[in-house]
Amino acid sequence: MKLISWNVNGLRACLNKNFADFFSDVNADIFCIQETKMQPEQADFSPSGYEKYFFSAEKKGYSGTAVYTKNKPLNVTFGINEKHMNEGRVITCEFEKFFLLCCYTPNSQNELKRIDYRMEFEDDLREYMISLNNIKPVILCGDLNVAHTEIDLKNPNTNRENAGFSDQERGKFTELLNAGFTDSWRYMHPDVTGVYSWWSYRFNARKNNAGWRIDYFVVSNSIKNKITNTDILTDVLGSDHCPVALEIDI
Repeated sequence: MKLISWNVNGLRACLNKNFADFFSDVNADIFCIQETKMQPEQADFSPSGYEKYFFSAEKKGYSGTAVYTKNKPLNVTFGINEKHMNEGRVITCEFEKFFLLCCYTPNSQNELKRIDYRMEFEDDLREYMISLNNIKPVILCGDLNVAHTEIDLKNPNTNRENAGFSDQERGKFTELLNAGFTDSWRYMHPDVTGVYSWWSYRFNARKNNAGWRIDYFVVSNSIKNKITNTDILTDVLGSDHCPVALEIDI
């Protein structure tokens, strides 16, 4: 089974940048999108053979997630246990053998202005995932807005305590892993450096590969041995993020 996750930084804009061609070529079983920045009626992308589910933010042009799947889920829910409902951040699809979560984690913003809300979101998401994991394995994907370790970004020293690389955010990701989950790409590539999924639009960051790895597939420990491949598709353009991929035999 092949899964793709991509923060498109605005689906309407990305549709004008060959998104449909990439979607068709990659032929994923499940394709998850973050930061759609739209309401479902604002753009019609309905590829043949896929069910689609959108969770849009109340604020227009902000946040939002979407899932396209070849196999119809047993159940689809939005939000985290009826919390965090107004920003369109989490879609949960229940399949026969696993839960899939498409997630766009809140950015803590400049000077960590939103760190308190971010910490609440992290705690609620972790507890939610633990509860699901007690039923069947979980696959979490999306823009989790954190570079976990120093090898997950180009310039750790100058970014220490900035949003996405604060001790608080990194600590919460560690707590998530310690609760029974695995960072799939780092599991398969424990020592690889210089591979990132997001680059600032400033300072020619992508050209210079001054990036961050903040887009993930996190899986329950019980299925990590079923991972057959992980990839970060750095050559795919259309957003300030690139897609990430997981292949798993489940």
